[in-house]
Amino acid sequence: MFWTMSIILFVLWSVGMVTGSTEGLWVHLLLLFAVVTLILAVARQGRRMVV
Repeated sequence: MFWTMSIILFVLWSVGMVTGSTEGLWVHLLLLFAVVTLILAVARQGRRMVV
C-alpha cells in the first residue's frame, strides 16, 4: 500500500514540475509526502522480514 502511494505521489510531483504550474510550496509537499510514504514502506518491509 505504501509503495503504491509513494509512486502515485512521485508521479504527481513530476507532472507538477513538468507542467510548470507549481503553486509554490504545494508541489514540493507532494515530494515530501512521497518520501515519507517510501520510508514507511521500507520500514514496514524491514520489520516484516525480521519477524
